Amino acid sequence: MKLKTAMTVAGSDCSGGAGIQADLKTMTMNGVYAMSVITALTAQNTTGVRSISEVTPEFLSDQLEMIFEDIFPDAVKIGMVSSGLLIEVIAEKLREYGAGNIVVDPVMVATSGSAMMKNDAVEKLGKLLLPICTVATPNIPEAQILSGETIKNEDDMESAARIIHEKFGCAVLIKGGHSVCDADDLLYESGGRTWFRGKRIDNPNTHGTGCTLSSAIAANLAKGCTLKESVKLAKNYISQCLSAQLDLGRGSGPMDHAWKINGGEMS
Repeated sequence: MKLKTAMTVAGSDCSGGAGIQADLKTMTMNGVYAMSVITALTAQNTTGVRSISEVTPEFLSDQLEMIFEDIFPDAVKIGMVSSGLLIEVIAEKLREYGAGNIVVDPVMVATSGSAMMKNDAVEKLGKLLLPICTVATPNIPEAQILSGETIKNEDDMESAARIIHEKFGCAVLIKGGHSVCDADDLLYESGGRTWFRGKRIDNPNTHGTGCTLSSAIAANLAKGCTLKESVKLAKNYISQCLSAQLDLGRGSGPMDHAWKINGGEMS
């Protein structure tokens, strides 16, 4: 059987818990062949981001072309893209090669609180990437920026999701947490809205949770799952990663992406 493929377009996290590194681990553990296009190098760890070095638009274009022209991805996950110029390149190449199953994780702020996206990039994200994606996966603060609404409860989440869906034309998964509907996520698509209820896991180490969830969704879309199925499987996977209670670093540490081969069992 041919192995399905997925590509992540994101920034590198040298500490391994988020970004490209988390994406590759997640996609592999979810049963697809993972490829990566790096948008930026970051000097970061569990306590924060020290510096970011973007790739050039030309080099980003070369990376995308080399993947599309050889091992075409069955799904694409887009994570941290800090500048508008790079977003323009990504959108152009996705359209040029007819990419499908596009998952956009609008990484605007890191778990540590560090800003990860320039103002011009937020504008270009909404104009160029969200309208062509299958689903966007903002957290509460990101959903507030994209919708222009304040989110304090479930009704606010539903209102913001509807606004984002109508504004950009894509499905949207607003992730709970941030003291609002913790562990409960809302998927809003053309067919209506679906709540995915989750049990809060007592684990302060949540570095890379957004990267991991979006990559797991992309991997399952690549395998032919529906969007709802992909979200459900992704939530189950991330719950297992958190339940493994990995404890590394001095800040908000990483999860155990490889829990299944580190002695864990699928529940």
